Amino acid sequence: MAKEPQTPSQQDESEHSTLEEEIHDTVEAIEPESEAVDNAEADVLAAKVEELEESLREAKDQQLRAAAEAQNVRRRAEQDVDKARKFALEKFVKELLPVIDSLEKAQEAMEDGASESHREGVAMTLKLQQDVLGKFGVEVVDPHGEPFDPQFHEALTMVPSPDVEPNSVIEVMQKGYLLNGRLVRPAMVVVSQAAS
Repeated sequence: MAKEPQTPSQQDESEHSTLEEEIHDTVEAIEPESEAVDNAEADVLAAKVEELEESLREAKDQQLRAAAEAQNVRRRAEQDVDKARKFALEKFVKELLPVIDSLEKAQEAMEDGASESHREGVAMTLKLQQDVLGKFGVEVVDPHGEPFDPQFHEALTMVPSPDVEPNSVIEVMQKGYLLNGRLVRPAMVVVSQAAS
């Protein structure tokens, strides 16, 4: 009957038990059956024991290192899978953002000459779209009145404004969006600067 292949940890275990058996046999051989064993033979056997113990220590150290490396690989793989799951929708979200922008522009444009049912329909469609994106971890970046943050905002222009704190967002030209905390699109903003 053919032997089943052993895993690396099983191979390490069998190597350890073989080394331990050799050490045990060598130690037993050292114990003199009579007073006739001379010092030279005892020294040779003691050196052999020392050599086998060192081999055992090295094998155990290698086994610990291999186990630690396997755990690190497993942890990295889990992190990669988690990131892939969290950000798999990024391209899809980017493609949907112009639809939301269009619905927002339509809602703004309808305020004057559209019927109540049209305004209501566009508002409901926009809210539905935003709710669906929210369920999948999409957040709006609408920084009006906040300090300018280059990580989440893209300044289109700077305007002198004596009434507003310098480097504050005074107008949002296009909202930004995050997906699970990662920036998908920066907010396009107008930033205040100190009046000269």
